[in-house]
Amino acid sequence: MQPLPPRAVTAICHALQEQIEHGLLSPGCKLPAERKLSEVFDTTRITLREALVQLEARGLIYREERRGWFVAPERLTYDLIERSHFHAMVREQGREAHTELLSARLLPAAAAVCARLQLSPLSSVIQICRLRRIDGRAVLYAEHYLNPEHFPGILEHDLSQSLTELYARHYGIEYGRVRFEILPTALPVAAALALKVSAGSPGLHITRINSDQQGRLIDCDLEYWRHDAIRIKAEAG
Repeated sequence: MQPLPPRAVTAICHALQEQIEHGLLSPGCKLPAERKLSEVFDTTRITLREALVQLEARGLIYREERRGWFVAPERLTYDLIERSHFHAMVREQGREAHTELLSARLLPAAAAVCARLQLSPLSSVIQICRLRRIDGRAVLYAEHYLNPEHFPGILEHDLSQSLTELYARHYGIEYGRVRFEILPTALPVAAALALKVSAGSPGLHITRINSDQQGRLIDCDLEYWRHDAIRIKAEAG
C-alpha cells in the first residue's frame, strides 16, 4: 500500500484547491513565492513543495523555470476525430492561438522517421520545429517531418502559419487518413527548453502520421504537450 501523505501536505492541497475552485485564485494568476506560502501555511519549504508538486500532477497549477508557480488555465479539448488544425481548434474554443517558428531545414531522416513515412534509408526530410501558445502560455513543442518530394520550395513560405492551410493553398494537398500514437512521457530537452520547464517534466507525446487524399504518406508530427494543457476526446459513431 502507498503511504498516506502527511496531514500538512493534504491540508495545503485542500486549501489551495478550494481557492482555485471558488475562483479566488484565477487561471493564469501567479502564486506567491514559496517562501511566502511557507509562512502562510506555517510549514517548511519541503512540505510546501510536496503539496505544490501534487497539485501540479493533478493539473491545477504549473511551474515555469525561474518564474514561479501559476494557476493552470482550462484545458483545451483535443478531438482526434475532428479534422481541425491547431489555430482553428483553439479559436473554436474561444482562446487565442500563436505559433512561433523555431527552425526549418532539410536534413537526413532518422530511422524512426524513415519507418513512419516509409522512406528509403538515408533519405532527406524537411524538419520544422515550432512552439505553440494558447492565450500566451507555451503549451506545445512540435517537430514536423515532411517528405520533400511533395512540398518543393516549402521552406520559402511563412512556416508560422497553419501547415494544413499551406498544404491546401499551395500544393493542393489535403489530409486523408491520420494515425495517432499517444503516450505519457518525460519531456526531452528540446521540448522542455521551449516550454520553460525542467527536462524530464511530465508531458503528453502525440505522434500523428498523415496521409493525403490520395493515400500517400506525406508527413508526421511529433507533438510534446504540457500534461495539464489538453484533454483528449474521440467519439465514434
